[in-house]
Amino acid sequence: MDIAYIPSPSTGVIHLGPLPLRGYAFCIIIGVFVAVWFGNKRWIARGGKAGTVADIAVWAVPFGLVGGRLYHVITDYQLYFSEGENWVDAFKIWEGGLGIWGAIALGAVGAWIGCRRRGIPLPAWADALAPAIAFAQAIGRWGNWFNQELYGRKTDVPWALKITEGPNREAGLYHPTFLYESLWCVGVALLVIWADRRFKLGHGRAFALYVASYCVGRGWIEYMRVDEAHHVLGLRLNVWTSIVVFLLAVVYMVVSARLRPGREEIVEPGAVDLAKPSADAGPESAHADASGADDSQAHDATDDAVQDTPTDAAEAPDGEDPASADADAKSAGKG
Repeated sequence: MDIAYIPSPSTGVIHLGPLPLRGYAFCIIIGVFVAVWFGNKRWIARGGKAGTVADIAVWAVPFGLVGGRLYHVITDYQLYFSEGENWVDAFKIWEGGLGIWGAIALGAVGAWIGCRRRGIPLPAWADALAPAIAFAQAIGRWGNWFNQELYGRKTDVPWALKITEGPNREAGLYHPTFLYESLWCVGVALLVIWADRRFKLGHGRAFALYVASYCVGRGWIEYMRVDEAHHVLGLRLNVWTSIVVFLLAVVYMVVSARLRPGREEIVEPGAVDLAKPSADAGPESAHADASGADDSQAHDATDDAVQDTPTDAAEAPDGEDPASADADAKSAGKG
C-alpha cells in the first residue's frame, strides 16, 4: 500500500461556461507576469526606467512562445507528422510542449528587437531578467503537473508522482521530474541573485550564469525522464543540448570577463537624464538663489540705514526743543 505520494489533477482544464481555463496555460501566464514584475525591479535597480522591461517583453514573450513551440515540434516531429497523427495538433500549444531552448533562443531575438528600438544594450537587459526567467520557469513547470507529462522513472519514494491511466501513459508512481526542475530553477534564480550582488556581473554574464547553472540541472533531470525522445549515442537529445549550451555559456563568461570586465555604468541613457533634474534646472535655481540673496542683502541694508539715521530728538542739544533748534539753524544760515 502506498502511504505517501503526490496526486495528479483529475483534469487539466476547468470550464467556466464556454471559456476553458487550462492549468498549463495558466502557469505560463503567471510565470510571465512574475518575470516582468521582478525583472522590472532589477532593471530599475540597475539604473533603468520603470516600464522598459514590460515594453521589451511585448516583443520577447511572443517570440519566445513561438520559438519554444517550434523547438518542441521539430525535435518531436513524430508526434505530429508520423502516420496516424494529425499535423494540426502541432498548433495546440495548450496541450503542452514548449522547449526552453527554443524559447530562450527566439525570445532573445524578440528582446534584441525591443532593446534596439529603445536604444539599450541587450546584455544588460538580459542580466536583469536572468533570475526572473528562472522563477518563471519554476512556475511554468507546474503546467506539466496539470497535463500529467514529463515525469521520470517509476519509484516508491514518498514524494513519488501518481500518474493515472491515459493516452500514451501508464498508471503508476513516478519521479516528479517537473517538481525537481521547478525547485532547481528556484535555486538557479537565488544563485544568480547572490552572484550578481557579490561580483557585480555585467555585459551578459549574469544571464550566462543562469544558462550554465540551469543546464547542469536539466542534464540530470532529463536523464531521468521516460517519455519518448530522440537519442544520440545513447543519450537523449536534450541532454546533449544541455551539454553544448553549458559549454557555450561558460566560454562566454570567461571571454566576456576578459574583454569587458566590470559592469555597465549606464544601461538606459534616458533614465540618467531623468535622474538629474537639479542639473537641468541648475541655472534657474542659481538665479533664484542669487535673487533671494540680493533681496535679503538689500533688506538688511535698508534696516541698517534706518537704524543708522539719527532722529531729530537725538541730535538736539539737551533741554532744547527740536523745533527751536531747527529755527536757530535757519537763522544762522541767513546771517
